[in-house]
Amino acid sequence: MSKFVDNGPMLNAYPDSCGGTLGDIVTFLEKDELKDTFSSFYILPSIYNTDLDRGFSVIDYGINEELGSKADLDRLRALGIDLKLDFILNHASVLSPQFQDLLKNGEKSKYADFFINWNKFWDGCGEMTEDGYIQPDEKYIKDMFFRKPGLPILMVRMPDGKEIPYWNTFYQEVQYRRPDAQDIINAVEEFNGQGSERIQYMTAENIAKCVCEGLDEGKKPEEIDFGKYAKYREAILEFLANGRKYLGQMDLNIKSDLVWEHYENTLKALSGYGAAIVRLDAFAYAPKEPGKKNFLNEPDTWDVLEKVRTIADKNSLRLLPEIHDSYGAGIYEKVAGKGYMTYDFFLPGLLIYAMEQKNGEALACWAKELVDKKIRVVNMLGCHDGIPVLDLKGLIPDEEIEKLIETIVGRGGLVKNLHGQKNMYYQVNSTYYSALGADDKKMLFARAVQMFMPGKPQVWYLDLFAGENDYAAVERAGAGGHKEINRTNLSNEEMLKKLSKPVVQKQLELLRLRNTDPAFGFDAKLDLKQDGSVLTFTWENNGNKISLKADFASYDYEIIK
Repeated sequence: MSKFVDNGPMLNAYPDSCGGTLGDIVTFLEKDELKDTFSSFYILPSIYNTDLDRGFSVIDYGINEELGSKADLDRLRALGIDLKLDFILNHASVLSPQFQDLLKNGEKSKYADFFINWNKFWDGCGEMTEDGYIQPDEKYIKDMFFRKPGLPILMVRMPDGKEIPYWNTFYQEVQYRRPDAQDIINAVEEFNGQGSERIQYMTAENIAKCVCEGLDEGKKPEEIDFGKYAKYREAILEFLANGRKYLGQMDLNIKSDLVWEHYENTLKALSGYGAAIVRLDAFAYAPKEPGKKNFLNEPDTWDVLEKVRTIADKNSLRLLPEIHDSYGAGIYEKVAGKGYMTYDFFLPGLLIYAMEQKNGEALACWAKELVDKKIRVVNMLGCHDGIPVLDLKGLIPDEEIEKLIETIVGRGGLVKNLHGQKNMYYQVNSTYYSALGADDKKMLFARAVQMFMPGKPQVWYLDLFAGENDYAAVERAGAGGHKEINRTNLSNEEMLKKLSKPVVQKQLELLRLRNTDPAFGFDAKLDLKQDGSVLTFTWENNGNKISLKADFASYDYEIIK
């Protein structure tokens, strides 16, 4: 690692983004053309044993053997490349061993308090409903932010037949088996008891058809109209309830000692994989108390982070808490002020804005703030989610943000409002290359500026290959598939073909320069000068010096050593 600067560029990809497996990506990085371009690799969490959300629903932190191996990680280490890996602090998959044990053993489970029993959490803070969950009094939830309509509950059936609500902030799905006539016959007999009058086969067949049609229409079992077969309704509902399966991500109870044991084991495992940085996903949702916010409640959030940092320090890991908020809210500064690296979610939109305005003044002000306040960031252009735009609120005028959104959407980007509310955070889904109008010159200019901005540059694989918006992928994904616009998997053949393109080769040259020139570093000195549309970045470190003259009017740039 000594041949690389201490904040060198970081590749960002899913393990199957390039070639199909992590091994294919490593083979690509071993090519001469990629020599010394990256010092880190952010592998998105489908590298783990996961089931949903392209990796963010973790069953366990073992390596996904379909996509990678420990040998692949060892090959990365041999290249001098360390890892940034995800740790999902707030939740785990319903298929996790802990939740499956809870389903099997109910309240006798070792993991009975590993997840958040909604009714125990809200005991004394509301009224029990007919559906078996407590509706908290308004005064206790008025400051809470729920990411989906209704309360964040998944009703879970215990072995004794009880329905228990568990806290479920993110995705959930309940699946019911489609019964046939024999299932109906057996269900009715079991419900009514041995020796009861058996249901006739044709009747059972008709009931099975009625039930399957209702479920296929998206109805919940209790919403199905049984018509003339209503006398069998309770038996069938019991059968369906007993056989249901769940998908989703269940919130962890950070007051449980076993959760902290899980945190210890996870961070130790990530360190063993070669991680240097651990991104804390959804960390701000983890601390919860009645009457407090359930997102970034203070001081609880910082207390939890400190406990996690103690574990991380033991494993030589640096934490990168991931959080979106407007510039005006100042959360980025608060995170940095507590000694953590933070994401520069402002650079992607701010850079496009500066290029559209043909003026780098706002960008220069942001760079100076990072330097003056000693804020250490991971910056980026594109990423697996989208281009964050409303993070810019307070940094540039609201009307300019709206124009920026219109510009990117006009170039084919997609916008998904959060809960349909424009005053809340959202992103524009697009490749960065497409957001720049699929212009090679603009892409190279943007990459050059990123390389000279303060922080550790993160590079989305599709931007490196000048990837364009993938509308076919969005259509294939169906409802909620807007993010697939920027997640195209490339074959080995496609990567090799794109490698010969000048826009790719010149980006690699910029990355190699950024990774190896001794003038760069977290503690290097940055001087910024503006002359009209030209912004000059000059880095100095231990007698070494390098400058970038970037003209935001013409998109020409010059590197001076």
